[in-house]
Amino acid sequence: MINRLIYFTYYVKKLDWKLFNRFQKYLVNHHNIKLVTQILNIILDSFIFNVSILEYYQFKFYKKTRIEKFKWAGTGYMYEYQKIMNPVKSRIILDDKREFYVYYKNFFRHKVFSLSELVENPEKLKGLLENTKLVFKASNGKCGKSVQVIETKELLQIDVIEFMKKNKFDMVETFIFQHTNMDRLSPSGVNTIRIFTQLDSKNNVEILGCRLRISIDSHVDNLAAGNAAAAVDENTGIIYLPAVFSDITKEPISVHPITKCEIVGFQVPYWKECVELVKEAAILYPQNRSIGWDIVITENGPGLIEGNHDWCKLLWQLPVNQGLKHLLKIS
Repeated sequence: MINRLIYFTYYVKKLDWKLFNRFQKYLVNHHNIKLVTQILNIILDSFIFNVSILEYYQFKFYKKTRIEKFKWAGTGYMYEYQKIMNPVKSRIILDDKREFYVYYKNFFRHKVFSLSELVENPEKLKGLLENTKLVFKASNGKCGKSVQVIETKELLQIDVIEFMKKNKFDMVETFIFQHTNMDRLSPSGVNTIRIFTQLDSKNNVEILGCRLRISIDSHVDNLAAGNAAAAVDENTGIIYLPAVFSDITKEPISVHPITKCEIVGFQVPYWKECVELVKEAAILYPQNRSIGWDIVITENGPGLIEGNHDWCKLLWQLPVNQGLKHLLKIS
């Protein structure tokens, strides 16, 4: 009970009040659930089912039974699971994008440079500027935040290293050009695959789910940035359900609203290679036992972007509209 109280205090402290207000008004207007009733249910569900305030809405607990609610893995549960599966001392290679590249660069299709590396070897900057676009990032950035894509012709007249320091970017990547079929689906941003894995007691790789993140007029593809995500069949690489949003005021979509490309039935290119890639990467450093892998699909095949030790429970469960807590096994 003490832990649940600590969690709830954390949820209140980190709450996006603007989003909360939109969600609670939506329930009042579309489900006739008064605010006071929502607040009481939020408190009860948070303590009983270990979910955050916004997850009460995003998991649609307001219309689920008690038995159904127990099936969903919320923030508190995932924190406890991931802390055991990915110990603090070993997760640094996943938490810091610069470290991740060092350990997993053989799985990459693009190049990554840290700010310190460019300061020590400024000649590397010349090769970087031969690319048409560069992606600047903060190594500890989450959910698509602290990312800026810039055409190199705009960088030729400035001191790139000073630009990075001023804007608190400590790494830069060569821009990834996605596969033409992925571009046909949505060209505004690179649409990445997320495959969730966990290792069993014998270090066999179990795939917990596969999702395609779809950019909606955005240079990033994260759910938190207002984009959509769809479930991909593990065996075929075909999207089999409409794409969903984490914003409960938006309905699922079967067709991309801008490109008009069909989402349901979309075939992810190089699917077999995607699955093989994560299975190989997952056992490379087995001290981290459950990882959410982000993969880009290029014309030449799939490549890693990053691995997440604190992978998103929304991206995992919302696209299939079911709680998947039963799949998690601590080993």
